[in-house]
Amino acid sequence: MSAAQGVALLDVLALERVDRDLFRSAVLFEEPWPLYGGQVAAQALLAAGRTVPDGRTAHSLHGYFLRPGDSRRPVVFQVDRDRDGRSFSARRVVALQEGEVILNLSASFHVSEDGAPDETVQTMPEAISLPDLSAPDRLVGFEQRLTTTPFHSHPTRVWLHCTEALPKDPLVHAAVLTYLSDMYTGHGSLPSSTGRRQTTLDHAMWFHRPVDAGAWLLMDLQTRAVSQGRGLYTGSLWSEQGVLVASLAQETLYRAVRA
Repeated sequence: MSAAQGVALLDVLALERVDRDLFRSAVLFEEPWPLYGGQVAAQALLAAGRTVPDGRTAHSLHGYFLRPGDSRRPVVFQVDRDRDGRSFSARRVVALQEGEVILNLSASFHVSEDGAPDETVQTMPEAISLPDLSAPDRLVGFEQRLTTTPFHSHPTRVWLHCTEALPKDPLVHAAVLTYLSDMYTGHGSLPSSTGRRQTTLDHAMWFHRPVDAGAWLLMDLQTRAVSQGRGLYTGSLWSEQGVLVASLAQETLYRAVRA
């Protein structure tokens, strides 16, 4: 159980602006694991988004996790403003602890285009939920309902719900989706996943349309390949209305846990 319990989600994600393009995490806590990757990625997206012109929302991010982080120490986020075009803004963010890079992340932001086609090509997978509510081990401010989809080590299809009030800022909602997106692994459906170390190596997300991250969302994860000590899976996030709101892809370590 995370020692961050009792701390609000928005406090966990909060950033202090140190300089024009320099930010620092605001809340520290102790937990028995390395700093949760979804938290660092979400904060990096928030830092990037606070440097773009008004009216541009996040549409994609790509990040590499380079070193384990420590929740007891602040993280510093340095933003580079790569480009501001007529409709797109590109940013790069380096997250540092004790002078060492723990994450580098690229993010892109786009001006909403009215009148463009809006179609969901896929159909939301069947997701019959179990009746019991539970709290995900590492997610602050969330509750979940597992589905009847079988798994071995980790759930691969789960309903998630943020229990805290969120502001209307689209950047915050994209960050909350990023925060929850690193929670589980698509390899949990494989018998070989039991007893495996599955640390995140790289992570990508695409935000397709505006989303209420405070509503119930279905996360569906699908394993694609495991080989050479690594594994790749893809995922999708769906609204209760069956609309695809975001997609993700993640590569992880896939090694046996050492005694």
